[in-house]
Amino acid sequence: MSDAAEVINTVLNEDGRYIPKSIERDERTSRGLIPKLMRMVGRIPFADDLVAAWFAARDPHTPTRAKAVLFAAVAYFVTPMDLLPDFITGLGFTDDATVLATALGLVGMHVKETHRAAARRILRVPEPVNED
Repeated sequence: MSDAAEVINTVLNEDGRYIPKSIERDERTSRGLIPKLMRMVGRIPFADDLVAAWFAARDPHTPTRAKAVLFAAVAYFVTPMDLLPDFITGLGFTDDATVLATALGLVGMHVKETHRAAARRILRVPEPVNED
C-alpha cells in the first residue's frame, strides 16, 4: 500500500487480509441478498446472475477490484433506497438490472461456472441441457 489514506481506509476481513472499508461495507450490506431474493424470486428475471455475482464476490480467488464491483452491485440490489422503487410494476428492477449488467460487463470474467452452478442450486433452477 503506497499511501497513508489507503492504509487508513482498510479493515481486516475474515480471511485475515486487509481490504478497503468500502468493500467491507458492501459485503456486509450484501448479506441481505438471499432473504430478499427468496421473497421476490419469481419476479426477478436476472436472479441467477445476481446470485452468481454474489458467489463470485465471496470467492477468495476473485481479485479485490472485481469483488468491489460485484459487492457494490449486489449491495445496490439489497439496499431499500433505489432510483426506482422495486414495487413499481414493470420498472422496479430496471435500475437494479442495469447496475448488475454494468458490473458483469466490467468484471464478468470472474464469475465462473462454479458460481453459476451454486446460484442455480440456491434458486432451485435446473441445470442447462447441453445440446452437443
